Amino acid sequence: MVDRFFLYDDMENTRTRFVSFVGENQRYDLAIMKSDRHYGKSLVLNMQGNRFAIIGQDDLQEEGYLEYAFQLNEEEAEELKSFLIEII
Repeated sequence: MVDRFFLYDDMENTRTRFVSFVGENQRYDLAIMKSDRHYGKSLVLNMQGNRFAIIGQDDLQEEGYLEYAFQLNEEEAEELKSFLIEII
């Protein structure tokens, strides 16, 4: 048996929305998870690109954040941002 030092081990109810849409540049398959864990921010998983980020309104306003987090070009990030700004 292995001794582990847990920083935390919590269970929490979440609300998850699965959404898929096609923009002008690519298809987006997302899982958006909301809980109390991240101070009102959402955990956004891009299932096509195997990437995720914890995103709030402040992150959507940060230049280059979506490009970095999801490895998108500027046009793709703008499509994703226009959707996320409506639901986050």
